[in-house]
Amino acid sequence: MGCLVPLLALISPRLALFFILVFSDWVGNALDGWIVPLLGFLFLPWTLLAYIVMWQVSPQGVDGFDWFIVAFAFVVDIAAYARTSQSRRD
Repeated sequence: MGCLVPLLALISPRLALFFILVFSDWVGNALDGWIVPLLGFLFLPWTLLAYIVMWQVSPQGVDGFDWFIVAFAFVVDIAAYARTSQSRRD
């Protein structure tokens, strides 16, 4: 999974999440249940992808600087929605 996930994420975060879900157990390790992954897949794909990857990288889960990465991904998701809204207005 090493280089495949970042390459797929450059194309689409949802595509990367799909391959992570199908070919690994990263989502099951990072999150319990199916509601949060589904909502993250639909509404905040960069945030969900960052959380799952940071969970795998850090042995004790997401903490410290990992939260900065997840927060940055959240800002990217919100910026994408704002950019889409702005382009509709123009």
